[in-house]
Amino acid sequence: MRPEKKYLVEEVARHLSKSDYLFLADYRRITVEEVSALRRDLSAENAEFHVVKNSILNVAAKEKQLPDLHEHLKGPVAIVVGGENPSGVAKILKKFFKEKEKVDVKAGVWGDRMLNAEEVQQLADLPSFEVLQAQLLSLFNTPAQRAVTVFNATPVALLNVLKAKTEQEAG
Repeated sequence: MRPEKKYLVEEVARHLSKSDYLFLADYRRITVEEVSALRRDLSAENAEFHVVKNSILNVAAKEKQLPDLHEHLKGPVAIVVGGENPSGVAKILKKFFKEKEKVDVKAGVWGDRMLNAEEVQQLADLPSFEVLQAQLLSLFNTPAQRAVTVFNATPVALLNVLKAKTEQEAG
């Protein structure tokens, strides 16, 4: 392999090492300003958008032992990597691509699993990490709240009976 290509493969491999996920996007007809806006939005999740050559990406993906990307590497391809919140990144991509109606997410890789475009959309529809944490904490709190209600029921009922008895005797 020529030194120039080897350098490019190493650079793409470094990008692929930035996260345990990867999204492949078709960026045809997207302007430089739109790419800049997308990169700015992605930076909020510490993610990056890179235009790469398909053959270089294919070699780097094989070196990183990612699933076979060959069938998705047709036409212009950009990769989105980085950050620790693949759902948040997928949300940004979904919103951007829906607004611009120019580009699409072709596929994704999460860990060692290949995701088709529909699965990436489902990932984008998941609640944010903070919402999931709140829901989980709520689930943990529910049994404790119910136990307190049950434990308080007997003393409260006894007080109501005593109050009714005193009101009956007073009346």
